[in-house]
Amino acid sequence: MPYTTDLEKLKEEVEFTFYKSSGPGGQKKNKTESAVRAVHLPSRITAIATEHRSQAKNKELALRRIQKRLQALNQPRKKRIPTQPTPGALARREEEKKQHALKKRRRQKIEVDKLE
Repeated sequence: MPYTTDLEKLKEEVEFTFYKSSGPGGQKKNKTESAVRAVHLPSRITAIATEHRSQAKNKELALRRIQKRLQALNQPRKKRIPTQPTPGALARREEEKKQHALKKRRRQKIEVDKLE
C-alpha cells in the first residue's frame, strides 16, 4: 500500500513531539524545546531533528526526512533474477568438497588389521 508523500497531507498523518535538545548552545538552547520528533502514524516511521535553534525549521526538517523515507518505501522492489553458478565457481566448490572429504578421512581411527 503506497503512502502519501504530499507535505500537506503528510502533516495530518504525522504526530509531533517537542523537547529540549542536548549539546552545546548555551542558555537559549537549554530553555527552549526546539528539538522535534515526528512519528508517521500509519507506517510508524520516526524522524528526529535537532540541528536548528528554531522549532519550525526542525519541524520542517523532520517532515522532509519522513517524506524521503516514505518515497523509498513506495518504490517497487526489483524482482530477483535467479542465476546459475559459473563453471569456475562449480569447480572451486567441487575442489573444496574433495579437500573436506580428505580431511575427514584422515581423522578416522586406523585399524591394525588393515595394516598387516
